Amino acid sequence: MKENRSYLQRYAMLFGTYMGSFWILKFIIFPLGLTIPFLLLMFAGLTLGVPFLGYYYAKTYRNQACGGYISFFHAWMFSLFMYLFAALLTAVAHFIYFRYIDQGYILSTYSNILNNLPPETAKEMGDYIALLKDSLNVVRGMSPIEITMQLVSQNVFYGSLIAIPTALFVMKKEKKSE
Repeated sequence: MKENRSYLQRYAMLFGTYMGSFWILKFIIFPLGLTIPFLLLMFAGLTLGVPFLGYYYAKTYRNQACGGYISFFHAWMFSLFMYLFAALLTAVAHFIYFRYIDQGYILSTYSNILNNLPPETAKEMGDYIALLKDSLNVVRGMSPIEITMQLVSQNVFYGSLIAIPTALFVMKKEKKSE
């Protein structure tokens, strides 16, 4: 039986919308987590769950649209497109947040954290803290659209990396009949 690739884009858009919605909900938790440590821990846990959710969606696609069998390349393309569509949807939320809501909150919170480190920690990690402060200054000079494009690039890059092991775990070859 030949693989059916006609549903690739449709399912990638559908599951990419689900994944993007998950990422948006996860992103809402992040700024709150800067002041409430439990929410930051929850954000980290949800972030670690993204590959498992991607695996679940790819497996569902394999079973519903591909008859239970899918090649590595087909699974990789599906996962890549799913993460791409999720990144595009999430970019809308990122732009709205950084343009209209944030007003420098995340950067000022990070600056306060770095400036209020205990002296012994600041001394031990002096080079790293200087690098982080320089990075914060670079981000301060970015517009909301530049920050959004940076986050889109990051999401697509990491999504393309996650798509490889996902495809390896999801692929299933059809048994040859004798």
